Parts: sequence; structure tokens; C-alpha cells
Amino acid sequence: MSLIFTNCWSGYIPKRIITFTLCIIAIIICYADRSIMAIAIVYMTKEFNWDHSTQGLVSSSFYFGYLTTQIIGGACTDKFGGRRVLSIAGVTWSIFTLLTPISARINLYFLILCRICLGIGEGATFPCAQSIISRWFPPEERSRAVSILCVSNLFGMVIAMPIANILGSSQFGWDSIFLVFGIVGFIWSVIWHFYGRSDPRDYFGISKEELDWILESKSSVCSDDNFDNYQSGSRERITITDDNRDVLQSESDALLPKDQQSSRSNNIDKIPWKLILSRREVWAIMLGQFFNSWGFFILISWLPIFYYEYFHVDINLIGYYTALPYFTYVVMGSIAGYMCDYAINKLKIYVLTVRKSFNLIGTLGISISLLFVTYLAKTSLEGLSIITIGFALYSFQISTVNASQFDIAPKYAGLIYGLGNTCAIFPALFGVALTGWVLEITNNDWSIIWCMCSLFYIFGFASFFFLGGGEVVID
Repeated sequence: MSLIFTNCWSGYIPKRIITFTLCIIAIIICYADRSIMAIAIVYMTKEFNWDHSTQGLVSSSFYFGYLTTQIIGGACTDKFGGRRVLSIAGVTWSIFTLLTPISARINLYFLILCRICLGIGEGATFPCAQSIISRWFPPEERSRAVSILCVSNLFGMVIAMPIANILGSSQFGWDSIFLVFGIVGFIWSVIWHFYGRSDPRDYFGISKEELDWILESKSSVCSDDNFDNYQSGSRERITITDDNRDVLQSESDALLPKDQQSSRSNNIDKIPWKLILSRREVWAIMLGQFFNSWGFFILISWLPIFYYEYFHVDINLIGYYTALPYFTYVVMGSIAGYMCDYAINKLKIYVLTVRKSFNLIGTLGISISLLFVTYLAKTSLEGLSIITIGFALYSFQISTVNASQFDIAPKYAGLIYGLGNTCAIFPALFGVALTGWVLEITNNDWSIIWCMCSLFYIFGFASFFFLGGGEVVID
């Protein structure tokens, strides 16, 4: 069934589409708010005369705050629902986006503090959205939903960077970059407060047909009669036993009407931390996120500066050069998500085989492209072309590590994604700052930076290949 048009009745907009669209917009704004610094810092460096080490410190400071709310945000979302958590997060990140120009002109330390607080607000956003998906979408559509959600972060950058370039070059200066995007965040927060919901049962005005479809799709996967028919594309059937019947029943309970939920749902607040942290499948997600994020965050933070310094791209064109690879990533990522679901649900290929294959294409593709741009590219257009192709291939890994938590632990999807995203922040904390330091001591030798990123991408593939799983192991 189509993700967008399933159960679209004449004159009625499905509430899950409204909720999902608002989640997408939240991710777009979040990544726009964090990525505009990559463009703004080029203008700010000219005004404040920052060296590479200072630029790296400013760029990485955001992630010190972002780290603090990853696990907390995921756990709170799974327990209390995404609406409240996401509302608080939206107001927080909007306030500190607006305060960025003021803090920068006070001194560097105030700017760093402001970026940390911005990170605190944005840290809970992605785990919230992941948890909401697990409640609103059935398993057979989650790869597409996750892919769209994941590419929306790059779509935020695609939109933000050219706009930031235009605003930064205007008579209003780089201050206007943060003013515009901060106001947009506040507008979204108001809309989410009125139209966002964590659970379909709580959405006022949802049609009986849509609610029944969501509940039946969810529960049919976990029922005794039908669970055996849904294997996430697996060739290995899961036998219903007394041991795992509770696992399946509790998953079904999560979206059944409240008066029909089993007494087991009373234990939902008890998070099995020991079990979660003892599973190799969870560690595959955590390690995969860690290694993949090293290159990802360095590219987000340093690619505009790389174009400006290495290829001498005009400062007024940097935003467009940076946006094109991300735009390609968005388009190809959406296609890759559909291909992943098709391979699993239609071709009946084992889910783990599909995820590992797509992960290989993505990580190997970006690794090779970074090596090529280091040693083969001679002009800015050659560099742009190589990086764009690399991002197109890298989009295939979206539906792998990022969607694996739905395969192994759908009830704790938000929490496990928060764990993985927490691991992903450490490269941002240290890798982004380390890049500035390496450039300082090597006299701007970018080949070292991109070779390190390539190596980490390969490590990311290896960790998911050897540790990843494709079946429910935690409930």
C-alpha cells in the first residue's frame, strides 16, 4: 500500500499523513538550523578573524548539547509520547537560533554556550520522530517512512544553504540567517501543538476507518494466525511458543484500544536496559551510527569551507555547491527506501540480506568518492561531480542501520535509535573539532581529512555486517 495514499478518502486527509508531515518538517527545520552555521561561519570568520581551530570548536559545540538529550529524549518519548517532548524541543531550538548573532557579538564563550543549548533542543527530535513512526505505521511501510524521514534532514540542508548564502550576502548580513530560521521554528512549534499527536487513538477527528486500519495492520503482524506470514522478508519463520507469545502479544497491545489492552501493558514503563545493551544487534546499530557519522558530520561542517579554500569557489556560490550533493542524496534516498521495501516485501528477500547489501553500496560508494576527490579532482566542478555521485550512492545506506531498530525491537525503537544517535554524536564532538586542528598543523592538507572519513565508513559497514540482525529480539 502507498505510504501517502493509503486510506485517503474523498475530502478526508489521513491523520497519520498530517502527523508524519509535521515530523518531516521538524527534521527539516532542525537540520536547517544546525547546518546554516556551516555557511554563516564563512562570513563570521571574515568579521571575527577565526582560525581553523576556532571554527572547529564553534561547529562542534552544538553536539555537546545534542548528546545530552539523545537517550533521554528517546526514553521520554517512548514513555510519555512524542507530542510533549517535541513541543518543548521545538521552542528550545528556535529560541537559541534567534540568540546566536547576539551571543557571537558578546564573545566566543557565549556563542559556544548558545550552540550547546541549541543542541539540547534538537537532540530529542529524531528519537521522537522514530518513536512516532513505530506507533503510526505498520512494519511493511516503515522502511519507506524512515527513509523519507532520514532524507528530510538533508532536504533541510538543501533548502537552508542556498537561502543562508542569499541572506548572508544581502544588506542584512549573516545575522538575518539566524533570525529567519528561528522564526520559522516558532511557527512550526505552534502548528505542532495543535495538530501533532503521539498516538492515533488520541487524535481528535481521526476516522474510524483510518484508526481501524492502523490498529488492524499493527495487530495482524503480531497475531498467532498472521505473524507467521510476516517475516520482515525473512526466509526463517519464527515459531510461536509460550516464550515468545508474550513478545508478540505486547507488540499488538501497543496500538489496540485501551479497554482491550492486556495487563502486560502495565509493564511498558519498565525499560529492559540490561537486555537491550547485551544484544549484538543493538551494538551493530550503535557502532554503525558511530562510524558512519564521522564522515557525515565532518562533511556537514567543513564541506563549504573545503570548497572555499581548496577549490576557491566564490563565497556567493558556496551554498549552491554544498546543496547539490545533499539534494541528490534526498532524491536517491527516497528511491532507495522504496527499493528496500520492495526487495523485502515483494521479492521476499531476507531483511538482513537487503539491509547489508544496501549498506555496502552506500558506505563503499561514499568512501571511494572521498578518495577520488582527494587525489583526482583538479577543478571545483570535478570535485562537485565526484562528491555528488558519492552522496547518491551513500543514500542506499539510509534504510539499513537507521531502520534496523524496527526489525529487532519495534517497541523500543525511539530508545534504541537514541542510543545509536548518541554514539553518532561523539564523532561530531571530537571529529569536527579535530578536523580544524589537523588542518592547522598540516597547513590545510585536506587529503588526510577525507582519507580518515573513508576509513571510518568502511569500519561502519564491517560492524553492521558482522553484528546486525533482522528479527525481533527485544520486547
